[in-house]
Amino acid sequence: MSNGSIAGVIGTLGLVTFVGLACGALYGCPQYNIYVQRSSGEAELAGAQYSKQVAVQTAQAKLDAASLEAQTDVVRANGVAKANAILAQSLGGPEGYLRWKYIEMLETTAGSPRQSVIYVPTEAGLPILEAGKRP
Repeated sequence: MSNGSIAGVIGTLGLVTFVGLACGALYGCPQYNIYVQRSSGEAELAGAQYSKQVAVQTAQAKLDAASLEAQTDVVRANGVAKANAILAQSLGGPEGYLRWKYIEMLETTAGSPRQSVIYVPTEAGLPILEAGKRP
């Protein structure tokens, strides 16, 4: 082989390589764009699914907290009801309990700096209204 034929073969191989690379680039660019779009779509979908999971977990935590608070209120109300029933029994029934609460209220408002109106129940169970009202 002569130098001219080697140069011709190398030139032909170079030309074939260049044409092959050009064809590969023309085919590869649209495929790469499709790959990029698919990847960005999958990333966006994963982000949306993660945001949804966060929202669901937050809502579940709020629901659990509200349920526990409601149970706490029920337990507290049962305790207060039992305490009131025991107190009412020890004071001779509901009327004795109300009288005791009335006396307790008088004790707390007696030292109060602001002026208050106190309704005193009479024998008929009706208060004397506006008796001795100050001008």
